[in-house]
Amino acid sequence: MADTTNQKRASEKTASNYDHGVYKHLKLTIADYLKWMKSVGYVRKTRQGYQAQLNRFACFIKNTTISWQQLFTLNSLECYKKSSGQSRVPAINGLSRYLFSQGKIPQPLTNRSAPIVLPKLYEDYLSYQQTHRQATTRLISSIKRVLVDFNQYLQVHKIDLGSLKIEQVDAFLAEFLAPFAAASSRLYRGHLRRFLKYLYHERNYIKRDLAPFVVGRREYAKAKPPNFLRPQQIRKLFAGLTVDSTSDIRTYALVQLAYTMGLRPKEISQIRLDDISFSTQQLTVTERKGTNPVELPMPEHTLKAIAAYVIEARAQSEHRRVFLSLMPPFGPMSSNGVGRYITNAMRKAGLSSTAYWLRHSYAQNLLEAGSSIFEIKEMLGHDKIESTKLYLHVHIKLMRKVLFDETF
Repeated sequence: MADTTNQKRASEKTASNYDHGVYKHLKLTIADYLKWMKSVGYVRKTRQGYQAQLNRFACFIKNTTISWQQLFTLNSLECYKKSSGQSRVPAINGLSRYLFSQGKIPQPLTNRSAPIVLPKLYEDYLSYQQTHRQATTRLISSIKRVLVDFNQYLQVHKIDLGSLKIEQVDAFLAEFLAPFAAASSRLYRGHLRRFLKYLYHERNYIKRDLAPFVVGRREYAKAKPPNFLRPQQIRKLFAGLTVDSTSDIRTYALVQLAYTMGLRPKEISQIRLDDISFSTQQLTVTERKGTNPVELPMPEHTLKAIAAYVIEARAQSEHRRVFLSLMPPFGPMSSNGVGRYITNAMRKAGLSSTAYWLRHSYAQNLLEAGSSIFEIKEMLGHDKIESTKLYLHVHIKLMRKVLFDETF
């Protein structure tokens, strides 16, 4: 009996010493991580919040018998969440990514659930989007969201995809799109429309092309002429722009690109440093909605605005995208971010408009300068001439003269 007790005590002492070693190693690692955060520009408030969470995590590890190899696994993370009552653990995830980048653990933590594997036909379509349409990871995720629910709907209602009918597609969309706003509904409806087009044209899997019948209520209405800014509104917008901060300098460059070159927010976000030729004053736009790359001349003041941003306000980064976030780790701006900053600048100037109004104004400036509809189509990167014809629904100068008493 005494031998058993002694063995138990020895085992507990060994485990305690082992755990203490893991705990000490973790504390040193946390200290290194916090120093790294400071060196790359994380603000003090963020570092303090991370330190508090990591200290709680270290205390939890101190009272366990977990090994270093088991430390950064989903199992240990779930145990910690249950013990601490926390659902979000950004500090621990960040520490795992740091250790992974240092080669000290085999893989970082992730809170994402295991990816859903769709039937081969669906997965083939996602691969097609990536290889033939250069779809981004975010776009693939958005498409997959629709396809997952569509596949599930067909299974629940025992519908064969090969004999699909438009009534069944409409029934699915009515159910799936119910909680979404109009803009999201148009996006997801478009994803499904392109999938059906693929099934008919590329795979010959369905007997009839159902894509043209997948339309929303808005598509039955007469197309509206695009919104634009009048000359005094443009002057008001640029008068309200400042260059007092890194954010202001970046916004000024974004607005210049949108107005003087008619670029979409996504196209602006995709511009790389290598796309700009300062010597010839040209911009190569490769990421276009209609996949029509083009070289565009850059106005001098637009080129200077970008140069000022790159020299004075752009963070040092290994990323080649021109426009980066303002906060570390300084990743590329998203298209939504570009649109939001431009729109905010317009709102500050008292203009109830969006980033696309600048693009429309650019197109109408080309029209008034005598450019043909085909030239405007190429400059705007439209896939179809019908899209460009929207700009011909009204005679802009005449409308301005009659409605706004403007002279030129």
